[in-house]
Amino acid sequence: MSGWAPLREFVVDFGHLLDTRPDEPRILSEGGALLRRLVARDGWLPDAYAQPHPERYQQFLLHADSTERFSVVSFVWGPAQATPVHDHTVWGLIGMLRGAEYSQAYRERDGALHPEGEALWLAPGEVEAVSPAIGDVHRVRNAYDDRVSISIHVYGANIGAVRRHTYPPGGGRKPFVSGYSNTQLPDLWDRSAELRPS
Repeated sequence: MSGWAPLREFVVDFGHLLDTRPDEPRILSEGGALLRRLVARDGWLPDAYAQPHPERYQQFLLHADSTERFSVVSFVWGPAQATPVHDHTVWGLIGMLRGAEYSQAYRERDGALHPEGEALWLAPGEVEAVSPAIGDVHRVRNAYDDRVSISIHVYGANIGAVRRHTYPPGGGRKPFVSGYSNTQLPDLWDRSAELRPS
């Protein structure tokens, strides 16, 4: 498979999974296995969706289901870039494609957010799950100070249009809608080059 074929296969398989109306644990388990298969192969993500920004991480929309049941996004982390502490409000799967990242979970105790356990190191091919049911608040950062890292995220909504929150260090929460770094979607569905005679 070349070009967008691995992502197209993933999108079709993930859509079929959701067609069965699975509960969230099954989405995270079986969907996680599908994402693990996708991020086990590198080389399919075009450079246009793998470019870092010098000041902040990039979030490129790769696919949004027509009924917004799920979206697929590439997160591109420049050296040492990080998110604020934030939530998602929907289930999510994070698969590491290139490089590595740390994900630090947070839990509320005594009216404030505190780090929960050790930060999780995510290496290429590995997948992490988040959701309000299992833990939804975390801070993510590129594990490297000298190179780009890229992770592929799948969310149970059009994540760029979901009202979410960041949690500033002084307490409280601040609403935000992330949007996307790209203004055009990749064309996953033009298979004409694969079908033409050589």
